[in-house]
Amino acid sequence: MNNILAMIIAVVAIAIGVLVYQKSFNLAQPEHALYYQTPREIKPFAMTDHQHQAFTNQQLTGKWSWVFFGYTSCPDVCPTTMQELNFYYDDLKAIADNVQILLVSVDPNRDSLDKLAQYVAYFNPEFTALTADHSVLFPFARNLGLMYAISDDDRHDSYLVDHSASIVLINPQGKIAAIFKPQHELGQLPTVSGEHLVSDFDKIVNLASE
Repeated sequence: MNNILAMIIAVVAIAIGVLVYQKSFNLAQPEHALYYQTPREIKPFAMTDHQHQAFTNQQLTGKWSWVFFGYTSCPDVCPTTMQELNFYYDDLKAIADNVQILLVSVDPNRDSLDKLAQYVAYFNPEFTALTADHSVLFPFARNLGLMYAISDDDRHDSYLVDHSASIVLINPQGKIAAIFKPQHELGQLPTVSGEHLVSDFDKIVNLASE
């Protein structure tokens, strides 16, 4: 009798598993993002936001976080991407009201907290800017699958910083859910499409709720 009962339980468990798998499989999948079906861990880090408050893994918990690496002296990709995020911000919040936009400065030598505060406020006062020393930024960037490098002599104020134009989406569990890479078109800046962010975010949130 015990063997029969165990077999029945096993069959029911398998049937439920198949139904759950089929339901998840039938949900629309992200079309534009590099989506992690198993979200990636984020190692412990400690930064400071533009309001002089500590920002760690704890501040990622409970929110969908959009992370972009940039700097205030960036001449093109950064302001364009920030403007795109601002333009589609309400659409992202319509999908999930626990959304935060995070600009991580890759130029801590020039980007003071006051400068970062003015910069993000120009695009949207709800956006958050983060800064830290390179000893924190480098491993954090690698963890997120991004990169940056100071390409010029940083002894001069006009130096540039090469950095990824991708945007990383972190889920409310504080893990990497997806990476949105920029479109590369001849004669156009390599930036991420806001329409792609909104379209895939809706799918990712639906997948996460299953």
